[in-house]
Amino acid sequence: MATLYELSNDYLKVLSLAEELDDGTLKDTLDSISDSIDLKVENTAKVVKELESNISIVEKEIKRLQSRKTTLSNNVKNLKGYLQDEMEKVGKTKIKGELFNVGIQNNPVSVNIIDEKLIPIGFLIPQPPKVDKTALKEELKHGEIKGAELVQTKSLRIR
Repeated sequence: MATLYELSNDYLKVLSLAEELDDGTLKDTLDSISDSIDLKVENTAKVVKELESNISIVEKEIKRLQSRKTTLSNNVKNLKGYLQDEMEKVGKTKIKGELFNVGIQNNPVSVNIIDEKLIPIGFLIPQPPKVDKTALKEELKHGEIKGAELVQTKSLRIR
């Protein structure tokens, strides 16, 4: 496994576990390493950076595969549309082949909303109100509001 950072065998094991196992096993493995806290922090930070790099690679691959899926779906839709148009041109609704039977059929009836404002209120589904957290945060900076509070949390930064 080629990594960006030089890691000892113990931390290579941690990196391997971090890609496969649950955080409990990962924590136990880290606890079993008897390095000083400074060395453990430094090496674990290397593992974190390597994992973050892997996340970026996976995200790019997901985007590539989603794009490929979209292309394939569009090609399926276009080919079906082409076949339907060609069959309709010659007036055929069914064609039996050696492997497939291809037919044109009516889809279930669906609703097309022309102007939503004209739809009677009885057909509208009420939506629960959503809290504007940005505005609420600004107001909380100037005073107390029942049901909400400002919270200061901490997180680890690796630079």
